[in-house]
Amino acid sequence: MNSKILSNTIILSALLLVTSLHAQAADLSVQVLDQAGNPLSNAVVYLETSVKSAVKSTTEANVDQKNKQFSPIVSVVQVGTSVNFPNKDSVRHHVYSFSPAKTFELKLYSGVPAKPVVFDKPGTVILGCNIHDNMLAYIHIVDTPYFGKTDVNGMVKLTDLPTGQHTLKAWHYATVKENFVSEQKVTVKSNDTVSIKLETHN
Repeated sequence: MNSKILSNTIILSALLLVTSLHAQAADLSVQVLDQAGNPLSNAVVYLETSVKSAVKSTTEANVDQKNKQFSPIVSVVQVGTSVNFPNKDSVRHHVYSFSPAKTFELKLYSGVPAKPVVFDKPGTVILGCNIHDNMLAYIHIVDTPYFGKTDVNGMVKLTDLPTGQHTLKAWHYATVKENFVSEQKVTVKSNDTVSIKLETHN
């Protein structure tokens, strides 16, 4: 086989592989509701597969401090993500977490800290400010690239998922049982829709 034929064969094989992988990818729409059937916004939804997945290309995120509040109130990131904590207020903040998933402290500062905080293991981190007790936010760290956060209608769409049976998980900061994570087996086939109910505080 000459080099030109070999080259064309390799290119064709690569195209067939990409096409095959794309054909196997699917989307999943998920709606998260409370016990009364009302939509839950800011719920974290993620799909765990048996295959170890690579880290998403976006491995940096921001949690701002503005008007003496954290924004967003809920963040979801993959393990290994670096998070910056820009202070956009005219007063200084002192950001901390005592959560087992990540314990850290950014002492009184203005502007942007010199180094971001790397979240290197899964779990839930509760953020606070040592100066302003009313400031509260959450970072949920997941060990999968397939994740999202629900909108005001309690909806989120997970895209480019591998087909087959996987574990779908959901978390919300207001569940009755603290740090409760709902999980259920789902079979991802094409473009399906599922719903999840979580029991939350009224």
